Amino acid sequence: MLNVQSYNIRMLKDIASALCLNEHQLVKPPQRVVIGMSGGVDSSVAAWLLKEQGFEVVGLFMKNWEDDDDSEYCSTRQDWIDVVAVADILGIEVEIVNFAKEYKDRVFEDFLREYSAGRTPNPDVLCNAEIKFKAFLDHAMRLGASAIATGHYARVQHGVSGYELLKATDLTKDQSYFLHRLNQQQLSRVLFPLGNLPKTKVREIAENLHLPNAKKKDSTGICFIGERPFREFLQKYLPSQPGPIKTANGQVLGQHIGLAFYTLGQRKGIGIGGRQTGSGDPWFVAAKDLVANSLLVVQGHEHPFLESATLHAQDASWVSGKTPVVSDHYCAKTRYRQGDALCSLKVPEDLSNQNSFDLVFSEKQWAVTPGQSAVLYDGDICLGGGIIYSSAHT
Repeated sequence: MLNVQSYNIRMLKDIASALCLNEHQLVKPPQRVVIGMSGGVDSSVAAWLLKEQGFEVVGLFMKNWEDDDDSEYCSTRQDWIDVVAVADILGIEVEIVNFAKEYKDRVFEDFLREYSAGRTPNPDVLCNAEIKFKAFLDHAMRLGASAIATGHYARVQHGVSGYELLKATDLTKDQSYFLHRLNQQQLSRVLFPLGNLPKTKVREIAENLHLPNAKKKDSTGICFIGERPFREFLQKYLPSQPGPIKTANGQVLGQHIGLAFYTLGQRKGIGIGGRQTGSGDPWFVAAKDLVANSLLVVQGHEHPFLESATLHAQDASWVSGKTPVVSDHYCAKTRYRQGDALCSLKVPEDLSNQNSFDLVFSEKQWAVTPGQSAVLYDGDICLGGGIIYSSAHT
């Protein structure tokens, strides 16, 4: 065990709470746990917490992207250096595994297809389901692991009907939205050591351990894009197809460079500058007309075209493996940085079409974007979700 003399009693209680495993958890010390280590502070502290609990911990660094990974925007090299340094301090084994092919086949190709279809996907959701909790899980099992772990802020518990995915206690860092496509088999073999800890405490633990990444900035953006300029990155893979930028009454304000490079609710970078017409309010992207290859823009954040009362989602994935009971007391998120929105769940009566669902919101939601995930919650329990296909203003 590591000797960290500066811990006070309150911190020790917090750590004990974070490490408290559910009595139904299949994986308990001293079994082997393989933890995904990114080089960031979260996975580093999670690895230490697991070791303190008595697990045999092995760190695994996943290399998911190879194209231009030597550019100024790619931090893979420094991340690997940080992982090795942390592993040395913690006294754990660490290895690197290349999932670049799996990532390109299972995640990136879907990402490009969605953008080409005019939608705005969230590849991190698919990455979790296909890479971090599938390819990674399979690899860890081959290494003799009983479970995998990550530095995600989320919780798992065993309920009446099986394993449940819960929000983290630190709601400002909760990442259950990105994990909503995990299934029962995956949840039965995963540990989230940070689920009961606030981010501030994680930083404090890292500093007390003198980890080299204790103050490292959290990664932002899509995992394979990193800090690259997004439009510049996308233009390398998708062709530009210019077309008109129009108002709701058909007035042409300018020309877009391709519908794939814009998203609903976008304000900056539309390409019409500070054009002063109508109300003088800023312009927002409100819709894409794929047939006419035109981009619809409206003025004002509260414009009715930006608000949706309902949405239709497809490619549904439910944590329990079953469609939730229809209810008007659920909440949903249509994007990560969004508060819970009260809604009703509607599902098709046709039992052969359980792959889709509709949500009816108590209050209209802003910029509901096709391609993003609609994630359903019952209190703190994440029930699952689907890919937004369309929305309606009424």
